[in-house]
Order: sequence, then structure tokens, then C-alpha cells
Amino acid sequence: MDFSNYRRHDAMGLAGLVAAGDVTPAELLQAALDRLAVVQPLLRPLTLIETDFAEATLGAGLPDGPFKGVPFLLKDLFAFLPGTRLTNGSRLMERMECTFETTLIARFRRAGLVVFGKTASPEFGINVTTESVLHGPVRNPWDPSRSAGGSSGGAAVAVASGILPAAHASDGGGSIRIPASACGLVGLKPSRSRNPVGPAVGEAWNGLATGHVISRSVRDTAAFLDVTAGPEPGDPYACPPIQGTFLEAADRDPQPLRIALVTEAPGDYPVDPACIAATEAVALKLQRLGHHVTPARFAIDGAAVAELMATIVAVNAANDLLTWQQVLGRRADATTVETCTRLLAERGRAIPATDYAKAVSGLHQTARRFARLFATADLVLSPTLAAPPPPLGVLDQNMADLDRFLELNAALIPFTPLYNITGCPAISLPLEHAPDGLPLGVMLGGPLGREDLLLEVAGQLERAHPWFDRVPPEPA
Repeated sequence: MDFSNYRRHDAMGLAGLVAAGDVTPAELLQAALDRLAVVQPLLRPLTLIETDFAEATLGAGLPDGPFKGVPFLLKDLFAFLPGTRLTNGSRLMERMECTFETTLIARFRRAGLVVFGKTASPEFGINVTTESVLHGPVRNPWDPSRSAGGSSGGAAVAVASGILPAAHASDGGGSIRIPASACGLVGLKPSRSRNPVGPAVGEAWNGLATGHVISRSVRDTAAFLDVTAGPEPGDPYACPPIQGTFLEAADRDPQPLRIALVTEAPGDYPVDPACIAATEAVALKLQRLGHHVTPARFAIDGAAVAELMATIVAVNAANDLLTWQQVLGRRADATTVETCTRLLAERGRAIPATDYAKAVSGLHQTARRFARLFATADLVLSPTLAAPPPPLGVLDQNMADLDRFLELNAALIPFTPLYNITGCPAISLPLEHAPDGLPLGVMLGGPLGREDLLLEVAGQLERAHPWFDRVPPEPA
């Protein structure tokens, strides 16, 4: 299967070719590997290439799922699958073999997907770019001097560069939507507990983090959610169900909606004029489609929220490092862990239990205030990021100044963490570009459990303003 034909299809399209007998899963895997050989030396999206695992999967026979035979990549961050390795972007874990399977990964594989590798993440998913000491920088296919975003930067580059049409990603503060914005893709963060996070844990980062995919089409994003969504035994909370399927939602036009337009970042962080212009352009598109768009603002102290999140992430970083040192029998020091990771973990260990409990309570209070916005609006429209993708090397997780590192992160993503804090779903859509050609994602957010509403509007926008054939230049 030649690349031009391969790239014309999204994941559902490739699965349709397999079902019709027009192509075999082995031929699709070879097409993905051929494209990987072109992209990997230049953009570095993968950390682990698991060709033997993929061939064994094909040899054992694939389940008759909706994505039977489609090549697939897992994010190299807490994506456990026996027969594969995991590094979490850290030298501390570079030789670790997986011993159990993450529930979400099992559901991907039951859908017939063929896993052939893992994509780069910053160390322990802490950074909003993907530039680990262990694996080096992942380069944006639209401009290789720029960041691809993080923490699912490798996944986004693999999809945008044409290695495959969709890839596993995860999001604890924007990590699906950030690289989707940076690389011109669709990135949905589902509602809290929509997708499973077990079996090892009941929640990730105190409920901030969840997993899904980055894709090129709204229908893929919806169809993947149909095969992964749903509770598993022992979940600490549940997500409201929807009527019908997510794919059906993506195919239908919504009734006219009330959409709140927010371009002012919480916390008074500056927002690049290009990001504001992109969001306002999408607001006009929505108005032409019959929706009612009204300017609004978040009544939230963004700086305080960033501090609360920093406390949660620091405590979890401390726990993660302690756990992996014990499991691996290795020491977390300057030779195995990046500077800001170690400093963040040290800060987390020093945080009193009362301050940690206060931070959790503060996030819950923020969620209560945020949810009131949906009493007067059905959806919220905002920039995904506060600026275009920065040059590589700016967001350095190995810098010596932890406070500077955290501030640089917070300034780029003042909008995305609100949906992790609240548990509400949000989707970044590749509708606009900056004057220099870099993609500028625009984000729609909705009430808890209303991915169906987001997908209705996303599908409507995609049909009115198609983006599938807008791809980055060939890597050179």
C-alpha cells in the first residue's frame, strides 16, 4: 500500500479496507513502518519500536473489532502492556519490562488495533513540551525548530506526519489538547471516569488525568470513545452515560446552542493576538452555523488554580519517584532523573498533609464555580493555548529553577487545566493557522458527561470547514 493511498484514510477508513478485503493488516503495518522509517530520524516521535510484538499479534489472530487490522501506537507513559517496555521518558525506567496490561490498552486491543510501538512523552508527563533527556526533543512537523507540545507530543507527531491516523494519548493538564493544537489535530479530553484508568489505580493525579487518542478526524475520535468508554470494577466514581453512541453524535448536527466565547485567560496570563484571532474566527463560523455566541470570562483566579495544581502534581511526583525507586531498586538522582522532576518531588515530600488536603478542596471549589458557567451556556469556546508552539529548548525540564519552569508551563496553558480540575470534557480542533503557517487549535468545552454535545459541534464544524487534507510539509 503506497503512502499517498494510506494517508487518504482515517482509522475507520483503514478498518473498512481490511473488512472489505482490499488490504491486509500486515500490509497496513508495513505501510506504517515504511512511513516511520522516513519520519523517525528527523522528528523522533517514537521511543520504543515493538515490531516483534506487532508481528506476534498478527500471528495470533486479531479480534473482530471495529478497528481490526489498524496500526496503533501507545504513549510511553504508564501504558502497561506485557511483552513491551516502558520508560515514562525517564532514565530511571529505561530498562523496565511491563508485567500487566492497563485496562484502556486492553480495550484498544480488543477493538482489533495492532500495537507496534510507543510514542515519546516528557519525563513522567510533567512538561508541556516533549524534550526528555533520555530520548531528546520531538520536533513539530510543521516547523522542526518548534515544540510539538506535550505531554503527548510523540503521539501528535506520529499522527500529523502520517505514520498512522490515530494514536493513544493522555491528559492531566492539557496533554492531549496541547500537542493536538501544536500539530493541527483533533484532541478530545474525555470526562473524568469516561475511560478507565485501572487496574492499578482508581484515579490518576487525583482525578486530573485521563486517556484517549489524538486523531485526524472527529469520527475517529468518537469511534475510539465508543470502544473504550465505560466503568471497570472498583472505580471510585462514575461518568454520566449518554443516549446512543458517540459516533452517532459526531454524525448529526446539533440544535442551535448558547456558546460562551472566552479569550481572556484566567490569571491574567497574556494571550497571543493570533490565538485570540483564531478563536474569534471560529466564533464567526459557529454563528454562521446558527449558534448564539456571547462574550464571557472565567470568574476564576488562574494564578491560584495553577498553584493548587502544582501542589497536586508535586505530591504525586514524590509518590511516583518513591514507588519506582522501590520497584526498580534504583536511585532517583541527577544521573537518572531530570532536575525539575527531582525538585518537584522534593517539594512534594515537604508539603504538609493539611496543605495537600487544602489543595484538593481548592480544586473542588474551583470546579463548583466553573460549573455555574453552564447554567447560562451550553459550551465554552476559547483558545487551546495562549501562544503558538514555542521554540525547542525553552521549556527545559532539566533547568535548575523549578519556579521558572512551572511559570513557563502555566503561561502557555492557562485554559486547558480547567477541564482537568472540573472533570469536564474539552476538545481542541485544527480549524485555524497562524500567519506563519503553524496550527492554532481552538477549544470547545462542555458540561460533565457531554462529550456527545462536543462531538456534534466538532463534526458540524469539520463538515463545514474540512481540515483532513491539510497536512504538514514532508520532513526534510
